[in-house]
Amino acid sequence: MSGLVNVLVIGAVIAVVVFRQCSAQQITDARRWWVLPGILLVLSLREPGLVDPHHAALSAAVLGAEMVVGLVTGAGWAWTTRLWREADGSLWSKGTKATALVWTAGLALRAALYGVAVLMGIHQGSAALLAALAVMLAARGGALMWRAGQMRPASGDSMRGDSMRGGSVHGGSMHGGSAYGGSVHGESAYGGSGDRAMSRAAWKDRV
Repeated sequence: MSGLVNVLVIGAVIAVVVFRQCSAQQITDARRWWVLPGILLVLSLREPGLVDPHHAALSAAVLGAEMVVGLVTGAGWAWTTRLWREADGSLWSKGTKATALVWTAGLALRAALYGVAVLMGIHQGSAALLAALAVMLAARGGALMWRAGQMRPASGDSMRGDSMRGGSVHGGSMHGGSAYGGSVHGESAYGGSGDRAMSRAAWKDRV
């Protein structure tokens, strides 16, 4: 694959990723988060310019630093992404302002490493950028799926529990009301016994 094609692939992937982060996206196939990073990594390994043969040690060190930057950027991207479940159990994600800051910091570090490599006379092709992008997407996907696994699935259990608790409270009020009603009936019963006592006193007066 030529360098121009690699650049086009990288640009297309970044454009799609940024577009998807600007709006809420449903995560429908969580088990395949590794597919795109895996493809990019294979493409980078097939390219001959991953490491500069004239500066092998320095080139490998710069490449390792780029992998670390990609790993940290991807993890920060995942942790700053808003993640939630709807009432139907579907999983959604959306980037935040903090995500944009993480992206900006990652690009700045990547540009700084590229500048250091140029100053040291190290030639880096598009393969190194593909590898760094693959590591970043893999870190982001893995961390995001881990976060999703920690979330409780949305269900109606808590709502049913609340309604049951509410029913018991209302039921207690109703029973209490009937108890008070019973006391009222008790008062009327006491009133009835008083009437009978007055009738007996009146009968004695007559006798």
